[in-house]
Amino acid sequence: MPTAIHAQSLSKTYRTRIKDEGLSGAIKALVKPRYREVKAVDNIDLHISKGELVAFIGPNGAGKSTFIKMLCGILYPTSGEVSVLGYSPVKDRQRLAMHIGTVFGHKSQLWLHLPAVDSFTLLGAIYEIERTTLKKRVAELSERFSLESFLDIPVRKLSLGQRIRCEVAASLLHEPELLFLDEPTIGLDVVAKQAIRELVLTLNKEKGTTVFLTSHDPADIERLCERAVVIDNGRVVMDSPVEQMAKGYLGSKMVNISFSVPMVVPAMPGVEVATGDGGLSASLSVNTNLVPIAKVMEQLAALSMGGVTDITIADPPMEEIIAAIFKSQEGGANNGQ
Repeated sequence: MPTAIHAQSLSKTYRTRIKDEGLSGAIKALVKPRYREVKAVDNIDLHISKGELVAFIGPNGAGKSTFIKMLCGILYPTSGEVSVLGYSPVKDRQRLAMHIGTVFGHKSQLWLHLPAVDSFTLLGAIYEIERTTLKKRVAELSERFSLESFLDIPVRKLSLGQRIRCEVAASLLHEPELLFLDEPTIGLDVVAKQAIRELVLTLNKEKGTTVFLTSHDPADIERLCERAVVIDNGRVVMDSPVEQMAKGYLGSKMVNISFSVPMVVPAMPGVEVATGDGGLSASLSVNTNLVPIAKVMEQLAALSMGGVTDITIADPPMEEIIAAIFKSQEGGANNGQ
């Protein structure tokens, strides 16, 4: 398969200043400052073929953003080699930018005081898209994302869900071959999240778009990606199919229940129960590899006559999943010694 991303021994080291305490320390730091090196990315080898859907996950501070910025040409690596769509991000950043799209949940590429449609026009000029072609793409994306009702409203007045939909549309105006998604569904409701996921899958299927995703939402990874790469302290600690990862680490659901009167949730195989508020609430951790979530919900429905007022189902926090991965990796290393 043609290569989308190839990194070999890629590293990025930052030089940070050491702070000395006290007045004498501050004076000493001015005269003769001391520094220490922090390796944000540590000799990563990674190969991604065109058309792959890859999740790139890890705890905060693991080096994910630094790695992505090197792939986009925003940061230069300290050592190692990197190629993206056949371009060197260091030497060919401008040409590479014409072939990639980026969506950062925490940062906007839209002008906040302008309507989204004006930002689309400006981005069209930046990407050198012919006017009639741009108009056609804006119309197609507006229909697909249901943007028509708020395209003329300044971005600062849009809801988070509306803004993210505009962000994704903006990143697709030039029909990129590779799409970087950094927390694209953060803060979105269930309907908006599903719309984003469906679009990404459609792009991959119809146009062969390569997707490189970071997310703290396990559902994003499980429903979008075929492969998961986990990093910690700048190093890859796991690289496996998401299906395999799902069986080992994503096979659980969290069920939270509220009661109008104190209740006792009966014991069920594959389910851990923790009660609270004197029996007015309960949290269930369901191992879906042992028992289907539907079967658990059937048994919980039988309690509805006893005063169930609310039931919610959620994935476990990504931090817990990553911690479980690290724990298993450490256990495997210890067993191998």
